Amino acid sequence: MTGSIVRGRDLQGNVKFDVDAVVVGTGAGGSMSLRELARAGLDVIAIEEGPWSTSSDYDQREDRMLQLLFQEGGGRTTEDMAIRVLQGRGVGGSTVHNTNLCKRTPDEILDLWTRKYRVTGISPRELAPVFERVESELSVSEMTASMRNANNEVLRVGCERLGWRAGALKHNRIGCTQSGFCELGCSYDAKQNASKVLLPQAIAAGARVVSDVEGVRIVHDGRRVSGVHCVAHSIDGSACARVDIRARAVVLAASAVGSAALARRSDLPDPNARLGRGLRLHPGGVVAGRFDDTIGAWRGIPQSYECTEHLSYEEGSDRRVWIVAAMAHPIGAAVAMSGFGAQHMAAMRAYPELAVLTAMVHDESRGEVRVDAEGRPILRYAMNDSDRRQLAKGLSSCARILLAAGARYVIVPAIPPRRVENVAQLDALDLSFVRAHSVPLTAVHPMGTMCMGDDARTSVVQSTGEHHQLRGLFVADGSLFPTSLGGPPQVSIYAFALHLAPHIIDRVKAG
Repeated sequence: MTGSIVRGRDLQGNVKFDVDAVVVGTGAGGSMSLRELARAGLDVIAIEEGPWSTSSDYDQREDRMLQLLFQEGGGRTTEDMAIRVLQGRGVGGSTVHNTNLCKRTPDEILDLWTRKYRVTGISPRELAPVFERVESELSVSEMTASMRNANNEVLRVGCERLGWRAGALKHNRIGCTQSGFCELGCSYDAKQNASKVLLPQAIAAGARVVSDVEGVRIVHDGRRVSGVHCVAHSIDGSACARVDIRARAVVLAASAVGSAALARRSDLPDPNARLGRGLRLHPGGVVAGRFDDTIGAWRGIPQSYECTEHLSYEEGSDRRVWIVAAMAHPIGAAVAMSGFGAQHMAAMRAYPELAVLTAMVHDESRGEVRVDAEGRPILRYAMNDSDRRQLAKGLSSCARILLAAGARYVIVPAIPPRRVENVAQLDALDLSFVRAHSVPLTAVHPMGTMCMGDDARTSVVQSTGEHHQLRGLFVADGSLFPTSLGGPPQVSIYAFALHLAPHIIDRVKAG
């Protein structure tokens, strides 16, 4: 049996589906869950609030691609507007626009979740074959020196000269032309991601996918779920159809923000006040270095190298910073650049000679996802003092790497910008300015909000992924994670969805 993919914008009136299971979201977790359930012979459908697009739609134009591929056109922020939160919106989720970074959940994190958060079945030994299968199916491989662009080479050289721990990263890409437009969708269809690999396999196994459909409310009686009420949106965003899906299992895979928001709108049982709480973001800032030679950091594969000198996975550690290369395309760079008029023009004219690094915090701050009166998500998150100090350390370390690699000077795009020309100036720099609203911050890795664990007092779902109070409700995305990962989450999300899929299948078959 072959499934299908349908654009919800073409639906009209009242549409009903009666299935075994419905998956909400089609990113890393949703696509993996959908495929596994379909291959098990279940009648399963996935809904995606964003559009269905393909490589032919990705025209490498920032103005159009931000609107097409990102939540709120790339303008989503925390409630206080201190941190910009970039998330995918569309069939394939964030795997369409991410830079293909692939790292397993660190063993230390898995051990922590087992020991402190009472999550069972996830030891490094138990999950090793799951990670191996994910990496094989998505063609994960190490980025060799020939695939390292000038921006990442600056990171490598700086770390080598400082004697800092660093190394090559792994990606899931085949046939890459090294165009550098990964964040705007791959026009060359080289990403081995949810939409390229897993969703076609799910459809071949009989699954159905409907885009442009937003889950409005989970239907339940307080003891078990029975489906999802949804609305389909036309191309202009207006409602064009009501969609009601009756199902024996509901799988939330709409991200740590989207899943929690839908759960909040649905008035799920929450006796221990855990729902929506525990939001982690990996907040990060950037530092730019001006070099004598052209760097052209927008060209080539982004983020192929990392610095882990200041990264520990131990709770409470004072080394919780992950450093990678980062570069924005012209519009994004112009927005991030400090200054006005002639000062801003001068900064943009230096664009070809800039190398840029980002420091992301393996954060211990805990935020929350709530919803407003219209049901839209509100992200409440404030960095605690410890995380703020880690960010300051990270930005200082980025500057040190750039100077070691030969930068004429480095700029921290704060208000006002801080310019440093040598190590002595860097050592003398007062880093107290590194705080919310003084330094532009971005986050791309929302996690937590529906954490897993076998103690219902401290978690939302069991180690099987099933809700503690609602039979048949499962979570299969980054919402599951009890803490920050300290690295890119996509492989972890793929792997946990694969690991939990048998539990969903068993629940459906048990009735």
